[in-house]
Amino acid sequence: MVLYDSATLGGSCSGSSSSSSSSKPPPLQQRQQTQQDIDDFSLATSCLEDMQGLLTRVNTVCGIGKVAGHFIDALSRRIFQGIGGGSINGGSAYENEILYHHFYEACPYLKFAHFTANQAILEAFDGHDCVHVVDFNLMHGLQWPALIQALALRPGGPPLLRLTGIGPPSPDGRDSLREIGLRLAELARSVNVRFAFRGVAASRLEDVKPWMLQVNPKESVAVNSIMQLHRLLGSDLNRNSPIETVLSWIRSLNPKIMTVVEQEANHNQPGFLDRFTEALHYYSTMFDSLEACTVQPNKALAEIYIQREIANVVSCEGSARVERHEPLSKWRTRLSGAGFRPLHLGSNAYKQASMLLTLFSAEGYSVEENDGCLTLGWHSRPLIAASAWQAVSDGTADFPA
Repeated sequence: MVLYDSATLGGSCSGSSSSSSSSKPPPLQQRQQTQQDIDDFSLATSCLEDMQGLLTRVNTVCGIGKVAGHFIDALSRRIFQGIGGGSINGGSAYENEILYHHFYEACPYLKFAHFTANQAILEAFDGHDCVHVVDFNLMHGLQWPALIQALALRPGGPPLLRLTGIGPPSPDGRDSLREIGLRLAELARSVNVRFAFRGVAASRLEDVKPWMLQVNPKESVAVNSIMQLHRLLGSDLNRNSPIETVLSWIRSLNPKIMTVVEQEANHNQPGFLDRFTEALHYYSTMFDSLEACTVQPNKALAEIYIQREIANVVSCEGSARVERHEPLSKWRTRLSGAGFRPLHLGSNAYKQASMLLTLFSAEGYSVEENDGCLTLGWHSRPLIAASAWQAVSDGTADFPA
């Protein structure tokens, strides 16, 4: 294989010297690199064929065989589609929402995230009559009926609740965010909670600007991020860091509380082998926990939700890799450095999370307290972590226009 650059292919034809220079072979170093790439590709495909052969000897319906199949498939995509070639965890927004819903129903992880965040938000809103929740990922609004009902029972009467839900634009032209808002408004009306909804359509969280949220300075604000902040950790030399930009404007809102739930994993390492090994251990545990739950018809779709995460972690690089999970220890350092202080998730949140696990027949799930944060794990391995934060006031932040 011989490589030519565009200048060579478009060279001048006006003189013999140009013709002579255009026919020169590539430098030795470039030819050696090309041959090395060919050798590496041949070795990778040979190893992949060996792994696929071994896979035929094990049960791929459950257990490590199923997990191995997903990782081999992800490696195959990485090799044959090119690193970073497309958004591998893609699919339509509607498709992603359906898979999210099935994952929510099949196992306790998202329910733990919602219950824990809701309890922290409820306690932060105590004594406030005008409250505003900004949800970074509305997803059918699954989290909010429980909070609306809890506010309806608040001693002294419920506050005025505003909810701003961020979600992807609907590809079919429907205003799906508005439809979700109407359903939540109907529920709020049935329990006598004054309610207002605003939908913000954005393909990426970093595209949201604070003025879109229409926050009133007199409101008590809660910012809710369920497994979203890690998607901002990619770096691009041509723009400011997305995570720094978003954390900066969150802080400018001066929220009463920011609830953060993230995967308790370290999938943002630059070295591929370390990331692959960490992901293999993490998702093996996740699949073990899912298989132990009561068998449901939609469990296969819940597994596809996890499989897409695996594909993105393993197959993608650069801006295409969005599943950049980091552990709680790194989030503590990052959020503290961005001007937030931790809030202790109280005993009520722990009780709520523990009660939630009684709804699932599988033994092995465990809730642990970790310096004011809560983790939900399978046996001894924490899999997701919930924390709460408050902006540190320095007296200089201006409210965004």
